[in-house]
Amino acid sequence: MKKRFTEEQIIAILKEAESGLSAKEVCRRYGISDATFYTWRKKYGGLEVSEARRLRALEAENIRLKKLLAESMLDTEALKVALNRKY
Repeated sequence: MKKRFTEEQIIAILKEAESGLSAKEVCRRYGISDATFYTWRKKYGGLEVSEARRLRALEAENIRLKKLLAESMLDTEALKVALNRKY
């Protein structure tokens, strides 16, 4: 899925809203829904660009670690099944 806005752009949009523009005006200007705006504000509100990059890196690392854990659990389960088999 291709995103229309980068994290840097999202943070700039949120800063516009913080500077005094209403949420509806910001949404109309950038062609986004209210729900999108509030989701962004929940996730990126108060963040700086460098913090957003760090957040993205941590999320990617978390995905990688979850995948490794799942693979390890599958290996463990396969070993348990193999050891409990009676020959």
